[in-house]
Amino acid sequence: MNLHQIEVFRAVMTTGTTSRAAEVLHVSQPAVSKTIQLLEHSIGFSLFNRVKGRLQPTAEGQLFFREVEQTIVGIAHLRGAAARIRDYGSGELRIACLSALSTNVVPRALRVFLDRNPKVAITFQTRMSSVVRDLVASGQFDLGLAADEIDKTGLDVREFVRQRVVVALPEGHPLEARKVIRPGDLAGEPFIALSPEDTARREAERAFAEAGVTARTILETPYSTTICAMVAAGLGIGLVDPLTAEPYEGRGLCLRPFEPVIHFRTLLILPPNRPASALVMEFIEDLTHAL
Repeated sequence: MNLHQIEVFRAVMTTGTTSRAAEVLHVSQPAVSKTIQLLEHSIGFSLFNRVKGRLQPTAEGQLFFREVEQTIVGIAHLRGAAARIRDYGSGELRIACLSALSTNVVPRALRVFLDRNPKVAITFQTRMSSVVRDLVASGQFDLGLAADEIDKTGLDVREFVRQRVVVALPEGHPLEARKVIRPGDLAGEPFIALSPEDTARREAERAFAEAGVTARTILETPYSTTICAMVAAGLGIGLVDPLTAEPYEGRGLCLRPFEPVIHFRTLLILPPNRPASALVMEFIEDLTHAL
């Protein structure tokens, strides 16, 4: 069995006769019949019944045709992939990202990137940093953006951005009048916190402890975007990075610097033991310019 035989069989099934299949394939009708016979001999069962000079697919022939159609789709996909690889390197870009940069930096970078590379297929997933790490470490994704608390073992890791922590307040809150907010200012305030494993949260807890203040945490979430939405809804106060807060500022939320200075650190991670493609390096440059 070979690809030519499969193509002839498919042509007979889709056109209904060997003569029409021969016209489509630009070969003789006897050549089509001979190819079908060779295919039947190769696979060990009849594909057609010969009834009064006409071919009627057998039940086995119908089943085999379904498999052939799936194979043809796969071949078409391979041809497309080959064309993308020829023209664009890998032809696709798989990005995993923590929530904080998924609504601002990455969309801006993708817009610029796709303007230059409109035929590149993009897969983009927003996940928790630990999941982003695993997707990239396993080679399922080409690059990831994750918080710095992840396990960095076996990864190509570089710091991508460092953002100073700011306090997110509901618009009209009394603390809005302050130029800088310190731990003591937040005593007794309803507080929306990041997950306990978050590095910035742990540093903030140390700052609260040194000031003798216990935060009144009413809600925990792994996502800075969720903190912004909750603050804008008037549920409490939270510590966020300014990039995440961009879409919310002036829409129910205002920002003030927090002291002592604490930073959110976002890492750019790449799969281990695999050189980054030209597409990946190009997108990393776009990410940097999108900050």
